[in-house]
Amino acid sequence: MKRIIFTLLLVIGISFAYQDLDSKTFYETIQKEKDIIILDVRTPQEYEKDGHIPGSILIPVQVLPQYIKDLEKFKNKKILVYCRSGNRSSLAAKFLEQNGFKNVYNLKNGIIDWKKQNLPVEYGMKK
Repeated sequence: MKRIIFTLLLVIGISFAYQDLDSKTFYETIQKEKDIIILDVRTPQEYEKDGHIPGSILIPVQVLPQYIKDLEKFKNKKILVYCRSGNRSSLAAKFLEQNGFKNVYNLKNGIIDWKKQNLPVEYGMKK
C-alpha cells in the first residue's frame, strides 16, 4: 500500500523540500557536520564493487520502507542520501520527507559525479 501511495505522489507531482547538493557541497557538509547520517540507497553489489562514500550506511531504496522505523531515531539529524546517478536517492529523499524527516539532502548526479571530482571512496563491505 505504501508503495502505491508513494508512486501516486510522484506521478501527481507533489513538491518536496529536500535539497540537491553538488558533490563539492555534499563533501563539505560531511566534513563540517559531525552529527549526520550518510545513506547509500544502491544495491549491496554496487556498494561493494563500485565503492561508497566513507561512513555511509547501506539501505537499498527497494527496502527503505522496511527500515523506516529503524531510522526514526535520526529524524532530527541531517540525512545525506546518494546512489549511482541521483535518481534512486531523490526517490529515497522524497520518501524520507513523506515520513517526517526534515533535513534531507540528495547528492546530485550521485557517486558518478563524486568519483569524477576525485572525492574519497571506500571499497568492499563494512565488517
